[in-house]
Formats: sequence, C-alpha cells, structure tokens
Amino acid sequence: MSSVRVLVGFVRVRRPGRLAAEAGALVAAVVVAFPLYWMVLSAFKPAGEVQSAHPRPWTLSPSLDSFRRVFTQQDFGRYFLNSLVVAGSVVLLSALIAFLAATAVTRFRFRFRTTLLIMFLVAQMVPVEALTIPLFFLMRDLGQLNTLGSLILPHLAFSLPFAIWMLRGFVKGVPVALEEAAALDGASRTRFLWQILFPLVFPGLVATSVFSFIAAWNDFLFAKSFIISDTSQSTLPMALLVFFKPDENDWGGIMAASTVMTLPVLVFFVLVQRRLVSGVGGAVK
Repeated sequence: MSSVRVLVGFVRVRRPGRLAAEAGALVAAVVVAFPLYWMVLSAFKPAGEVQSAHPRPWTLSPSLDSFRRVFTQQDFGRYFLNSLVVAGSVVLLSALIAFLAATAVTRFRFRFRTTLLIMFLVAQMVPVEALTIPLFFLMRDLGQLNTLGSLILPHLAFSLPFAIWMLRGFVKGVPVALEEAAALDGASRTRFLWQILFPLVFPGLVATSVFSFIAAWNDFLFAKSFIISDTSQSTLPMALLVFFKPDENDWGGIMAASTVMTLPVLVFFVLVQRRLVSGVGGAVK
C-alpha cells in the first residue's frame, strides 16, 4: 500500500507540469497547422465564401470547382512532372555527392581541408537573392536557360554545403576501428564505403533529402528568373501565376493549386520518416 501511495503522490506532483507541457505542445501544433487547414478549407469553399468579407472556419457547401479549374489548366501535368524531375534529381545527386564529399573531408587528410570546410559555411551565409543575377549570366553562358538544368544545378549547389556539413557528423561518428576491422576481414575500401558506412549514415542522408526536396519543389525565384520564354519547362510554382489576374485574383484556384503542391511534400515526408526509423535499425544490424 505504501508503494502505491508513493506512486500516486509522484503522479500528482508531476501531473501539472506534464499537463502544461502537453497544452503548450497542443497550442504550438494548432498555430503551425492552422495555415495549412485554412488553405485546404479555402480550396473546397465556393467562390462566394472564399471572397466573403466575413470568413468562417468551416463551409456548409464544399465544392470541387477550384480543383477542376486547376486540373483543366493547360500543361498542368507537364508542370507537375517538371517539378518532380527537378526535385528528384536534386535529392539523388546531392545525397550521392554529399556522402562521398563528407567521407573525404572526414576520413582523409589533405591540404586546405579546413579552408574547404569554412567555405562550405560561407556559402550557406550568402543570400540566394544576391546570387540570382550572377547565376542568370552563368546559366546563359552555359546555354542552360529555359531548361530544367538551370533549376537543378543551382539547387544542387545550394544544398550541398548543408548536406556535407550534416553528413560529416554522421561519418565522424563511425569509429575508425570499424574500418580497420573490415580491412582485417578482407573488405576493400569501396566495399566498406557502400556496405558498411552507407547504412550507418543513411539517417543523415534521409534528413538532408527532406530539406533538398522541399527547397527544390517549392522554388519560385529560380523558375521565374531562368525559365523565360519556354513555358513547357516551367514548374508548379509558376503555374500559380495563372490564377493571379489583373482585375481579380482567383483565390480558390490559388488555394487549390497550393494544396495540390503540398500533397507530394507530405507524402515524401511520410515515406522518408518511415525510412528514417528503419534506417537506424538497419544501421545497427
């Protein structure tokens, strides 16, 4: 009985703090999720409710007219495919290059290694907007304007410094003794790299892929600056411009298109989150 009373008293002492923490987490979740909820709600509202002077956080007559206008837009499927190609290419290339680069700067000693790491940090500090005009002239000289390459290359360059710095910590956390033990067992450096080191740093690759995918998928600045005349190379953020009209904006179409753009990001995050957990278990094995 005494032990039960002590346990009950402990729970009573801890309960106020726990309730406060849960309440704070709930408030934070509501604040973060409310814009997403309002976007989806506005996408399903009829035109009269979307432009009402007294908006309500619900709708009594949901409509799919906004989604119909989005999917009947010319070349919307092509824009979606272009965004998928750009984001997928950036994720795959940045993960591969960052993994090899992080391994090199962590496992090998060479001249200017520290300088190179500092340059990675400096590259993260420079605003993207400040480099848009120089990148425009660079893409023009390379003949990449109005191509998907003009979107893949800049995003790849901006995502690599962060990915390398993040993966460097994962690679550094792998003991050197593990590589020595693999060498004693007859494993080559290449086999150790892909069969042992790669599964161990896989959670870091997953985390960096999330940031790379979101940045490439939601990009509007580069798509607006580098895709000038060939609209067939445009991406989904550029498709939103169709619903911004001189006389009156189609807010229902804007919210519906934004909802469609958000769905692949949510699906990708859910898939990656599951792989993150399984990747940790696979690395331990």
